[in-house]
Parts: sequence; structure tokens; C-alpha cells
Amino acid sequence: MTTAPSSPPTMTPRRAATAALLGSALEYYDFFVYGAAAALVFNVLFFPSGNPAVALIASFATFAVGYVARPVGAVVMGHFGDRLGRKRVMLATVVMMGVASFAIGCLPTYEQVGLFAPVLLVALRVVQGFSAGSESAGASTLTVEHSPVGRRGFFTSFVMVGYAVGCSLATVVFLPVAMLPHDALYTWGWRIPFWLSAVVVVITYYVRSHLDETPAFTEAKEGSRVRKRPLNDVIKHHWRDVIRVAGASLMASMQTLFAVFSLSYATSVGVDRGAMLAIISGAIALSIFGIPAVGYLSDVIGRKRTMLIGAAGCALTVFAYLWSISITNVLLIAIFAFVNMSLFFSCYNGVWTSFFAEQFPAPVRFTGMAVSNQIGNLLAGFAPLIAALLLGSGPSGWLPVAMFGAIATGIAALAVIGMRETSNTPAELLGGPRSAETLDRSHSEDRERSAAATTI
Repeated sequence: MTTAPSSPPTMTPRRAATAALLGSALEYYDFFVYGAAAALVFNVLFFPSGNPAVALIASFATFAVGYVARPVGAVVMGHFGDRLGRKRVMLATVVMMGVASFAIGCLPTYEQVGLFAPVLLVALRVVQGFSAGSESAGASTLTVEHSPVGRRGFFTSFVMVGYAVGCSLATVVFLPVAMLPHDALYTWGWRIPFWLSAVVVVITYYVRSHLDETPAFTEAKEGSRVRKRPLNDVIKHHWRDVIRVAGASLMASMQTLFAVFSLSYATSVGVDRGAMLAIISGAIALSIFGIPAVGYLSDVIGRKRTMLIGAAGCALTVFAYLWSISITNVLLIAIFAFVNMSLFFSCYNGVWTSFFAEQFPAPVRFTGMAVSNQIGNLLAGFAPLIAALLLGSGPSGWLPVAMFGAIATGIAALAVIGMRETSNTPAELLGGPRSAETLDRSHSEDRERSAAATTI
């Protein structure tokens, strides 16, 4: 009896990496478009006020609301990802994100419908956040479980290549929109980037619908190891990992300070809006090459060492970046943007997707990573708002903001030091050498209690 030849083992990791890249591109396309709109137009269209600073803070607050919804999405979608499978949930997140983004582009403004406009904006932002709460964790879990040991860092780094692609794509769309005359920008121009997200949704849905379920989930399902309440298991058996991953996730605040806060700060001190958008997008675009290189490097020298290099570099260069903005020197802004984002932040962005997922065993991996990562991301969501409140007046008004970014990054580095190195850990031992045994024992106890209750 002969069997049909199987596909080459490298094809599934490549398809998984492609599906992860596209979904992440959609998430961060919407992230960057919303962030740019919050900094440049939403304060006028949805939060008019006699005080421009108050309107801007209110606009940034809606940006942060999406991050508040993320932990809820992480709990709900993580539960179904561990119960029903990675693939189904990853299809659902794409649809939710795409529908919400397209709908934002259709919203009436405050001038047209009054308070109903910001209410609708916040509601759709919540849907975006709910979807995004599981997108990165799901894409990372999907790719880690499709990748061979010794290559997980490289393949899973493409989740964040999607981040760079999405932000770059958003800039290609938003930059000419931002250059429109005032009336055109504030009437129909700002809507175009949100409508165009529909194209990414269709492509991503097609690719993900043709991807197989991961071997780890299939094995867990066939072996009756799928957990009924994965969140309970995460809290009971992996609470230390949750704390460590949440702490390490604080470094994401560097991303929102760079891509959202610095844009509004630069325009407020006189830097040309178009030049600043080009610098931000250019630095992020260059990380398309750095992120997979760093993912590969983490397979060679280890996840922890790579991430700590990135944390130290970001904590130092955020001071130089904000200082260069304060003196409105475009050349220095571009140089330090490259060093901060393209170089050092890539050492974090190219590694966390594999590293965080590897801290949890397969039966609870989706839930564990999603929940812990989004708890830490709460600070990242509020970082532009906190920075706007910390920003002082005068030439050194940026200094408290830089200190805030450096402190968040320092806490993340301490958390990374406490995490397990996983670059060469076999798949069955991920989550700790006793994690699978602990979950299996807990599962057996649950089945025994259930059988006893049925007998009674």
C-alpha cells in the first residue's frame, strides 16, 4: 500500500507566516490610520472644543479605548482559539477588524449629528480593539505551532513584518490624503484610508481560509487534551508567566509614542506634517528588513539576549529622538527615528511574537499569550494620552515624556530577564518542562470529577 507524498515540510511554515503577515498588516494598517487620524483630524471632526489641547486629548482617549477593549477580546477569542481551533478565530478577527474600519470611514461628524458621532466612533474603536486583542497572539500561535524548532523565531517574526507592511501601506495612502486642501481633507479625504482596508480584508481572508489547522491543536483535540476553561488553567498554573509577559509587553509603549504621540508633538512645534509622516513611515518601512533578520538572530543567540539589546537601545535613543523634534531639526529626527525604531525596536518586534507564545503550553497557548500580552499593551494604548499630559512647556518640555518611555522599557527588560529562554526548546516542552504534565493531570482530575458527578 502506498501513500500520497506529503507536502514539503517548509511549505506549511511559509504559508502560516504569510497568513500571519497579512493579518498583522491589516491590524497595523488600521492602527496607523486611526492613530494618524486621531492626531490630525479627529480632534476637529469629532471632538470640537474651544481648547485645542482638550480636543486632542479627547481624540487620543478614543485611541486608548481600543486598547481597553483588547484584553476583553483576548479573553473571549483566546478561549475559542484554544477550544475550537486557531484557524476559525483568525478568520473571525479579520472580518471584525475590516468591518469596523470600513464603517469608521462612513461615520457622520460632530457637526452633522452632534454627540452621536463620537459615540459611534468609540463603539467602532471598541470593535477594532476586541478584534486586535487576539490577532497578534493568534497569528503568533498559529505560526509557532507550524514552525520547526530552531526556526520558530524567524518564521514567527513575519507577524511583525506585517506590522511594518501595514504601517507603510497606511502611510502610502494617508500621506497624499494629509496633503489635501483643508476642506477636502476634513470632508471626504480622511475617509479614503479607512475604506481601502476592505482590500486587505479580502486578501487575508482568502489566504487564511486555505491554511490547515496547527498540528499542536490537532494533536490536543485527538488526544482529548483540549481545555474547557483555558483561562482558568492559565490563571491557576501559569500566573507567573502572565505577569512576566505582561511586563515585557510594556515595551510596546515605545511604538505608540513613536508613531502617534511624536506626530502631534512635532506638528505642534512647527515640524512639517508631511515630513514627519514620511520620517515615521520610512523608519517603520525599513524595519521590514530588520525584523526577520532579528527573528533569525534570536534563533541563533537566544530570545532574551536579542530583546535586551533592543530594550537598552530604545530607552537611550528615545531621548535623542524627542530632543531632535524639539529643536525641529528634520535631519536629526530622521537619523534618530531610524536608530530608535528601525534598529533597536526591531530587536523587540522581531522576537516577542515567538518568545511570548513559547512561554505557554499548546492547550492554553492562545489564551495565555493573548491575555498577558494585552494586559501589558494597556499602557501602550494610553501612552500617547499619558505623554500629552506629561508634555511640558519650553525647550525641555519633552523630557518627562522620554523618561516615561525609558521607565516603561526598563520594566519590560526586567520582565524579559525573568522569562525562560526558548529558542531551542522542543515543542513538547514549551511552557516549562512540567507544563504539559500539569495540564494533563488537571485534565484527568476534571474528567474524574465530571464522571463522579454523573454517577451520583
